[in-house]
Amino acid sequence: MPDAFTTRVLDVATGSRERVVDLTQECEHFLGEVAAGRDGLLNIFVPHATCGVAVIETGAGSDDDLLTALHTLLPADDRWQHRHGSPGHGRDHVLPAIVPPHATLPVIGGSLELGTWQSVCLVDTNRDNPNRQVRLSFLG
Repeated sequence: MPDAFTTRVLDVATGSRERVVDLTQECEHFLGEVAAGRDGLLNIFVPHATCGVAVIETGAGSDDDLLTALHTLLPADDRWQHRHGSPGHGRDHVLPAIVPPHATLPVIGGSLELGTWQSVCLVDTNRDNPNRQVRLSFLG
């Protein structure tokens, strides 16, 4: 029987552009290996100061809409005091206050319990850091 608490780190290449990366399939694959039909919680955490985790619809434009909304809320201009990196990079450090770097989701019978159109996504607006890690932890 698997341990009560199991964790794995995913390496995610986000490239040099702003991205919303759907991680749902990777989460389900992880749970298929470790949850063994049990109920519990899946925690998703990104140990980075400039990206977050969102549960949203993807594939119908909502992921692009999220990036557009973030541009409205957090413009990539020179207003930010945090100024190293590409222009407007200071906004990337504010992002986790709006899109938190974590999510905890229910697991029922070994499967992620999401709504019909919900997906687990990494939100990365930082063009200066093309590689991310995402920690998945299952507590059964």
